Amino acid sequence: MGKLGDQILNLLEEEGPLTLKEIAERLNKSPKIIFRSLRRLFENGEIDSDPITRTYTVAKRKGKT
Repeated sequence: MGKLGDQILNLLEEEGPLTLKEIAERLNKSPKIIFRSLRRLFENGEIDSDPITRTYTVAKRKGKT
């Protein structure tokens, strides 16, 4: 994953569930740019999304608690 993807993962690990808007604001990036990275992270199984709260979290790794 690229630099932005790593920044997003670190932010989610530190702050927990965040919306697209919250991630964009904290990283000072446009929501469009953040959305593209979130989509890649989701497709790679690195993050999960909650359709009800519209938040993103770091995916739980199998075999880890």
